[in-house]
Amino acid sequence: MLNVECASHSNMTCLISSDDLSWLWHRRITHIHMNHLNKLVSKELVRGLLKLKFVKDELCNACQNGKKTRASFKSKNVVSTFRPLELLHLDLFGPSRTMSNEGNYYALVIVDDCSIYTWTLFVSSKSNAFKAFQKLFKLVQNEKDFKIKSLGSDHGGEFQNEGFELF
Repeated sequence: MLNVECASHSNMTCLISSDDLSWLWHRRITHIHMNHLNKLVSKELVRGLLKLKFVKDELCNACQNGKKTRASFKSKNVVSTFRPLELLHLDLFGPSRTMSNEGNYYALVIVDDCSIYTWTLFVSSKSNAFKAFQKLFKLVQNEKDFKIKSLGSDHGGEFQNEGFELF
């Protein structure tokens, strides 16, 4: 526990833990990232900012809600496809902090709507997403003897290109 004098009442003493105090400063400085708070402390750029160690990998509820772009979709209890490869859902994530064994920082995730079977393809950049998908769909269509009927995606820039449009 830290013993901190309250500014409004000089005869009162507030008992605040160092964790609470670090979150208080996080909120006071417009929900700044903890890495930046650590830099402010180390370089003494803010008067009155106590020398605390700010935990880097935690988010407050307000920060988590602020990073959401929209509400979650409702669960779908009925399967709308009747055979494998009728509808594939695609998404690409990255760059990740950890490099794959082949030196890639991005991953293309493909989920079959009917079977929920999932493929994960690692790619070096977003622009290589279609090349990776093209290799997989040729292999899978030949193996399963089914044609891919349609694709679903979040309409990110990596899926808005000539290759995917022609497909």
